[in-house]
Amino acid sequence: MLRKIRIALAAIMMIMVALLFLDVSGVLHHYLSWTARIQFLPALLALNVVVIVALVLLTLIFGRIYCSVICPLGIFQDIVSWIHGKRKKNRFTASPERRWLRYGVLVVFVAAFIAGLHALVALLAPYSSYGRMVTNLLLPVYQWGNNLLASVAERMDSYTFYSVDVWMKSLPTFLIALATFIIIAVLAWRGGRTYCNTICPVGTILAQLARFSWFKVYFDTDKCKSCSLCTKNCKASCIDFETHKVDYTRCVTCGNCLEKCNFGALHYGHPKAVAQPAEEAPSTDSNRRAFLVGAAIVGADVALAQAAKKVDGGLAVIEDKVPAKRSTPVLPPGSATARNFAQHCTACQLCVAKCPNGVLRPSSDPMRLMQPELSFERGACRPECVECSSVCPTGAIKPITVAEKSSTVLGHAVWVKDNCLILKDGVSCGNCARHCPSGAIMMVPSNPDDDTSPMVPAVNSAMCIGCGMCEYVCPARPFSAIYVEGHEQHQQI
Repeated sequence: MLRKIRIALAAIMMIMVALLFLDVSGVLHHYLSWTARIQFLPALLALNVVVIVALVLLTLIFGRIYCSVICPLGIFQDIVSWIHGKRKKNRFTASPERRWLRYGVLVVFVAAFIAGLHALVALLAPYSSYGRMVTNLLLPVYQWGNNLLASVAERMDSYTFYSVDVWMKSLPTFLIALATFIIIAVLAWRGGRTYCNTICPVGTILAQLARFSWFKVYFDTDKCKSCSLCTKNCKASCIDFETHKVDYTRCVTCGNCLEKCNFGALHYGHPKAVAQPAEEAPSTDSNRRAFLVGAAIVGADVALAQAAKKVDGGLAVIEDKVPAKRSTPVLPPGSATARNFAQHCTACQLCVAKCPNGVLRPSSDPMRLMQPELSFERGACRPECVECSSVCPTGAIKPITVAEKSSTVLGHAVWVKDNCLILKDGVSCGNCARHCPSGAIMMVPSNPDDDTSPMVPAVNSAMCIGCGMCEYVCPARPFSAIYVEGHEQHQQI
């Protein structure tokens, strides 16, 4: 029964987290955003005390049930292992804890966080790894399916579905997501919870709490017949049937061993005395030190028409825009400062997936790799849109109101004279001025001494909010004649 309940809860959780990333309607995040906020690392970075205390208590009572019920990456490993288990049964063996690797990865994770190597932190964060896999590998397939339904519905004069653009937002992020999927899938196929128990820093931290959990899997030695089925079906490789010992730092309370035991020799509850093998049990002081140091350090710190390829009068394909080369990236509204954003963002890609304007995309800069930034080839950051701030679970993008968003200065527009069609091709334009929502752009004579000279844009930086509308609507190709430079610190006007 324990195993069946655990599987049902895990399946529900994984489906909800996946739908949070996949939803193209922009509606489900109002109901499912809590599934991202109860993940351990996002809650820790957001200093969400209620969630952190709840997860700590959950682990101290039930063991590492977080890893098998709440963490979507852990559930993904279970699915892969279950598929292989259908083909090859009783394939696991007891193995010693690879302590040097577990704590080595945790030390690297903490050091990377302190040193500001945020790309490395994002690579090791389990929830973020799962988010990138869903966003880059599964979301395109989901969108193609949505577009197919939209096409069929349109032929039936129904507009229940609407088509969305499917495009690659970042090749490096896609390759990282693909590599992550392959590595974790291979490890889960071969060894079950290998990644969870040797690499994942969250698993290593929770492992120290699980050692002292109230409920545990334990042996009734009088009933045990040493059939070894518990060991052969333990995907965490933490049960030694010969010595009747369970390594509680690796046990994820999946219930497999309880189901496989035919003699009632295994129980889940509060044992009166449960001893660990002397050679495998590290000192309590060192365990507490490792956990407290690691935890303390980590805790301290519909939209606009999409600019896809469209045909101009059925004669010529409009050339795609090339992203502007910005000295300072344009960060999402609500990030406040570049430092706050870099320290809290784990590059889970949830805000990228939920952006209705196609503005957010992962950075390819090595220092900000995979962290979202604004680019305006396919849309603008509309003043009334606060989707990204409403879904971020880590505090990298803090919740803001529409009123605050409308007055938040993300950057300022810069006019590039050599790219402007007015001077380059001698045509009349003014798109940037007509569409600027803050009225920061005016058309003035190119020659101040000649009122009949061609009218060119002039930017009032004091009024510009950096929404990127001017860059988006600029008809110049492949480089816009006006682009937005970001600000390290956002301001209110």
